[in-house]
Amino acid sequence: MTKTNVVAAPRRSGVRRGLPALGLFFLSPMVAEFLLGNIPISALFALAGLAPLYGGGAVLIREVARRRGWGYPSILILALAYGVIEEGITTQSLFNPNYAGLRLLDPGHISFLGMGAPWTLMVLGLHTLWSITVPIVVMESLSRRPREPWLGKLGLSVYAVLFVVGVVATTAFGYTNDSFRASVGQNLGVAVAVAVLIALAVLVGRRAPRRTSGSVPAAWIVGVAALVISSGWMLANDELKNGWLCAAVSLAIDVLAIGLFVAWSRRAGWTRMHALAAAGGAMLTYAWHAFPESPVFDASRTVDLIGNAVFALLAVALLISATIRCDKFVRS
Repeated sequence: MTKTNVVAAPRRSGVRRGLPALGLFFLSPMVAEFLLGNIPISALFALAGLAPLYGGGAVLIREVARRRGWGYPSILILALAYGVIEEGITTQSLFNPNYAGLRLLDPGHISFLGMGAPWTLMVLGLHTLWSITVPIVVMESLSRRPREPWLGKLGLSVYAVLFVVGVVATTAFGYTNDSFRASVGQNLGVAVAVAVLIALAVLVGRRAPRRTSGSVPAAWIVGVAALVISSGWMLANDELKNGWLCAAVSLAIDVLAIGLFVAWSRRAGWTRMHALAAAGGAMLTYAWHAFPESPVFDASRTVDLIGNAVFALLAVALLISATIRCDKFVRS
């Protein structure tokens, strides 16, 4: 009896430690596709197919970063690398001129790359912030161990396999349903871009964070700023047909957001609550933007609106829970 109890306890402890990773595994695709309004609630079954790709990628990025003591800058860079992999390899939307029959590359077309400037900026921005980084910040705010690894070697291996399966399955599905194939040069460009981004994440992660003087706005102000800026970015990218103007406005907002939040986050008064507020503001942008969004799956307008309302309420409830948990940590 005694021997059995000693062996069983660590297993239960290991399961509990891995629960945040499991939560992130499903939260990432929920935010990326369902909260966005891209997939209606009637197609919730798609979560099973999306989780290995989105969730597997998010868990791997988070675990690699925390095992090496890296911060959110490295996570953001790795999230961008993830976006390049998904859109450059698995869906090929960066290069396919008739992806989903939408002609997304026509506005602001860059002929020698075979890419569209506004679409590239938009889709990579969506993955970098919302698909990966926002779910990581929110789930870490709910965790008792926000900066520590959640998985052991076995758990990390399992999620790595799931991610590879997600990439292969999504790529195979795309190849089966679309005859387009990116050129050798385009595939090589994707590989180089991913390698450069990973190297940059390593370089940034190894540098000690610089703390500067100056005040930090209250967390709610940071959240409102994130909501306003990300909403403006989404509205600007709703006008992809404007081509280079859309790309210029989107890029300008990117520069503004990076400059503002980097400056705030370097100050000594920046806390986990501020990081959560920034992620929450961006998350709420997805929540409201889902209502005018048209889903890619067939669904009646009523079903679509009900689903949008359900996902928005769930997002608000999750953010409230994360805020309460994070506030207890900050005050302790």
